[in-house]
Amino acid sequence: MLGSLLRKARSDKEITKADVARDTGINIGHLTHIEKGERNPSHKALKSICKCIGIPYMPISYTYDRIITEDQVRYKLLRHISYDKVPCVDSVKDFITCPPSASQASFALKVEDDVMEPLFKKDSYVFVELNANLNNKDIGLFVYNDEIIIRRFVIRKDKLILRPDNKNYPDIDVDENTNFTIIGRIHKGY
Repeated sequence: MLGSLLRKARSDKEITKADVARDTGINIGHLTHIEKGERNPSHKALKSICKCIGIPYMPISYTYDRIITEDQVRYKLLRHISYDKVPCVDSVKDFITCPPSASQASFALKVEDDVMEPLFKKDSYVFVELNANLNNKDIGLFVYNDEIIIRRFVIRKDKLILRPDNKNYPDIDVDENTNFTIIGRIHKGY
């Protein structure tokens, strides 16, 4: 997944592998192996590549050692993963103890509605693992229609669905043309 995102970012910004090699001192052959997912760069090399391409290091680093599944390839989900954005918070109220079951979490988020009840109650906390691969029925944090939402990620034979657990809310059908961004996987909090 890391190599695929780096290739996508480099291509989106119209930067050649030769440009990256020249600016980072990393051999083009090694860059090719990295982009194909055959090798992982060192953290120092990854920081250099990110700097050259002009993207933040941390969102990309969360994809280290992650493999893209067949479903993720089929639905072209790589297009919906943010490699150049970081979460924006209005304030930090406190720190919260991260449970062992959410050891990959990047931050905690207060649930502001009842859309995922009974699993996640309003005003409870969930833990978000940024840029995590989502598998069928995982719960994710998404940007959809400029709104941050928590939904269950459901893979069907012919489409993807962002499904609320609370049946009072409708499913959201998505396809490769739907404008949504996967922020990360949700782990149950307190």
